Amino acid sequence: MKERHTSLLMFGLIASIALFFMLNLVLGSVEIPVRAVIRVLLGEEENTIWRNIILKSRLPQSLTAIMAGAGLAVSGLMMQTVFRNPLAGPSVLGISSGASLGVAFVILLSGSIGGVALSQLGFIGEVTLTLSAIAGSLLIMILIAYVSQKVRGNVSLLIMGVMIGYIATAIIGVLKFFSAEEDIRAYVIWGLGSFARVSGGQTTVFVVIMLVVLPFSFLLTKTLNLLLLGDSYARNLGLNIKRARLLVISCAGILVAIVTAYCGPIVFLGLAVPHICRGLFHTSNHAVLLPASLCAGASLALLCNLIARMPGFEGALPVNSVTALVGAPVVMWVLFNKRKSER
Repeated sequence: MKERHTSLLMFGLIASIALFFMLNLVLGSVEIPVRAVIRVLLGEEENTIWRNIILKSRLPQSLTAIMAGAGLAVSGLMMQTVFRNPLAGPSVLGISSGASLGVAFVILLSGSIGGVALSQLGFIGEVTLTLSAIAGSLLIMILIAYVSQKVRGNVSLLIMGVMIGYIATAIIGVLKFFSAEEDIRAYVIWGLGSFARVSGGQTTVFVVIMLVVLPFSFLLTKTLNLLLLGDSYARNLGLNIKRARLLVISCAGILVAIVTAYCGPIVFLGLAVPHICRGLFHTSNHAVLLPASLCAGASLALLCNLIARMPGFEGALPVNSVTALVGAPVVMWVLFNKRKSER
């Protein structure tokens, strides 16, 4: 009976991805009929305007949302498991802050040193932003990997990650103080997060990278289940705790680094989705939670992107404004339940 319930829920999540994906292609400031969307995807539509809207804007944006949502949700689940903390998220180790720091150095110093704002360089500027974010994330990841081998407790490592995030934020603040107003505006816009930033050939690269990296998280299913038992039990069952922690943190960190590099810092999805899946499936088995989080993250990201685009209106809301509206109530619910259980 429980297996049937799990199968139905999983099917429902997959169906919701298909539904929200189609709605993302149909709805927007220009409403396009479903039949026309299908004809565009099949290469049969003659309306050039509709074809350009779907193939150059809505389709890349939807694919990016799917991959980013899935990556953040899976990394959030892994972080919550390895730290045994329900409020741990993808940015808990300062990896997102590292990406932000890399972007801040490039954006905020480009106008001051080179005399030309990076935001004015078009495609070259976008590629430079992506590479700088990846470089910043990887630098922090290397530092965290080194620290994880020296620090025993998960709490100490968690505090180290938070401190690294504070240091990065402080450096960004100093850079802002000495930067031109135009550069600061470009950095703030990047920091709001967007699935629309990835387009053209970048979409293909991003999707391919995520399709390569995401399956590695499923290889850690047994490791994650053992970590839930606690360090002592896991060690008695033959698990190398330091190595397991390094593998999980590295996998989650790479996912966060890639998503942040291409989409900017997307908040709350990685924190909220694992709790939603635990509530839906009533299990702590990662053989169920990993695929469930992947599907739920993709579905929720598509929904947030749809709301952010405000169908029927001109313009779009920042994605982080929508994800926060979804994620914040979940975090409050976790805190409320935790306090209730302690009584």
